[in-house]
Amino acid sequence: MELQLDLTKRYTFADYLTWIDDKRRELLDGFIQLMSPAPSSKHQQVAFDIVSAFALFRKKNNNKCKIFFAPFDVRFPKNNEKDDKKIYTVVQPDIVIICDKNKIDNKGCLGAPDFIVEIISPSTAKNDIDYKYNLYEKEGVKEYWIAFPHEKIIQSFILKDKEYVKNGVFAKDEKIPVHIFNNELEIEINDIFEDFD
Repeated sequence: MELQLDLTKRYTFADYLTWIDDKRRELLDGFIQLMSPAPSSKHQQVAFDIVSAFALFRKKNNNKCKIFFAPFDVRFPKNNEKDDKKIYTVVQPDIVIICDKNKIDNKGCLGAPDFIVEIISPSTAKNDIDYKYNLYEKEGVKEYWIAFPHEKIIQSFILKDKEYVKNGVFAKDEKIPVHIFNNELEIEINDIFEDFD
């Protein structure tokens, strides 16, 4: 039986936890945002290549930050509220890095991760470029990347004085520095998009 939800109603994370079906959703200020059931193969390849670079760096450098990828719930509470019935914003970024282990629990992440990557697809572009950019900036995500698989570029933003500053647009033959790792890790853009036509 298909779950029937009112898209005009405002829900909480407690409601969200009761929705057991095969659909992926996010809650943006309490309102349901439906997500694509399965990302494209290009999307998945970009995610895999970025996560692989982070994982290799983490292992080599004994870095304690944790890496997660969708589906993985990130809850943004207001006023440090921890009650699921009072949390209205839940997102599933494509890639998340969390360096504060106290933010990680069995339900995902409570509070701002240190780093988020969103990989653009036609169905998520407006949310990732507009709404989520503003949300992540407001919530204090230190570094935000937006990857464009078709254009083979990544936009990088770094939080300074509570506002995002563009760190650059990185394309073929360039390396993108990871600010949260003090630029000790630089990822080759060609390695991320190498298998693309």
